[in-house]
Amino acid sequence: MAFWTWLRQRFVKKPVTRDVVRLESAGSDVNIVAEVVDTSGGPVRAGHLRRAIRDPRLLPKKKPALSVYRHRGKRKKVMEAALANRLFSASLRTRNREIRDLLADPEQLGRYSLPVWHTEEELAAALGLSVRRLRYFAIHRMRERVCHYVTFAIPKRKGGERVIMAPKRELKKIQRQLLHALIQQLPTSPQAHGFQFDRSVRTNAEPHRGRRVLLQLDLANFFPSVHVGRVCGYLASLGYGYIVAQTLAILMTEAERQRVDIDGQIYFVPVSSRYCVQGAPTSPGLCNALLLRMDRRLNGLARRFGFVYTRYADDLTFSGDEVDAVHRLRAAAEFIVRDEGFKINRAKARISRRSARQVVTGVVVNDVVGLSRQERRRLRAAIHQLGRETDPARRQEIESRLRGKLAYLHMLNPSQAAKLQVRLPGSIGPATPK
Repeated sequence: MAFWTWLRQRFVKKPVTRDVVRLESAGSDVNIVAEVVDTSGGPVRAGHLRRAIRDPRLLPKKKPALSVYRHRGKRKKVMEAALANRLFSASLRTRNREIRDLLADPEQLGRYSLPVWHTEEELAAALGLSVRRLRYFAIHRMRERVCHYVTFAIPKRKGGERVIMAPKRELKKIQRQLLHALIQQLPTSPQAHGFQFDRSVRTNAEPHRGRRVLLQLDLANFFPSVHVGRVCGYLASLGYGYIVAQTLAILMTEAERQRVDIDGQIYFVPVSSRYCVQGAPTSPGLCNALLLRMDRRLNGLARRFGFVYTRYADDLTFSGDEVDAVHRLRAAAEFIVRDEGFKINRAKARISRRSARQVVTGVVVNDVVGLSRQERRRLRAAIHQLGRETDPARRQEIESRLRGKLAYLHMLNPSQAAKLQVRLPGSIGPATPK
């Protein structure tokens, strides 16, 4: 009997299985104690191009074949102790077994023209760091002695405060390197106008000019919704191995921390999960890339209703001429947003028609793109007051402020800016481009 068992173990290939203890589904009486690990190297999911290339060191080990000459020798070394400590640390811990042992897929990375980093050593070399220094920044500690971010708040225009977490000098340098080498290469939708080169609030507002009805939605807790797990999964889908994807995700995210004094020692303890914070150079571009699928779905929905869709950061704008369809469009858009893992701030949702002022990201779009009549009147009054100012220092300060406001208006509507520019003493307004 032992001979036939030895023959089966020797020559019959068995699928690699992993021991698990979990229920198949809620309310089911069937317990699953083992699951098959896909080691074929095929797509991670049906319809995807990213291949499931797995690290053999992390796969379940085969049981030794039966042998009468079995000897107790020294076990084969699988990996270095430093890598094992790093891999099984809290920073790289995950519940998703399907992503845990993924290696890099160079073909998938090549499709997006992304840099190929197989290991942390290659990533550290690309950033000009040692592996030890890279891991110093790419680690999540429950008690951090040195906080890598400076936190402050700025007032919002309509009340409240906006919390800004700005990385310190060395981490900011690393994030800027990642911005140029990685983030700027990520695909984004043409409907995204925020934080994009050669796009602005004007390009975001222009498609909605002269429409009968305008629907505006706002994503609640936009940046905190892009947490570290979502970033890691996205980078892994682009072709990076799990270790590199999680390291990059930690480098570009941070948790809200509370200052705690324990026995005279100051610690910074996380009070939330890590997410893309406002203040990091990589956050805007990374969030735009992560919202690519949602933008495509919302744009397809808008076209089906005969509407136009654009997005500026967390502001979603739809416009069209079918007034009766706007409520159905809103319900369907909210469903897509929830399905993508975000929430709508219902307090900021607004529907406006041409009979009222239609404003998109601070730009009036009823007939022409530009500033409202009230804002232009206030700007004209400020120009008039400048001519009466006698204090040179005060005059220079007002003059500099007017330069900026006129430059902004010139970007939105050159003809509106030209009418105000001729009123300035000494022609201090922005020059009209040729």
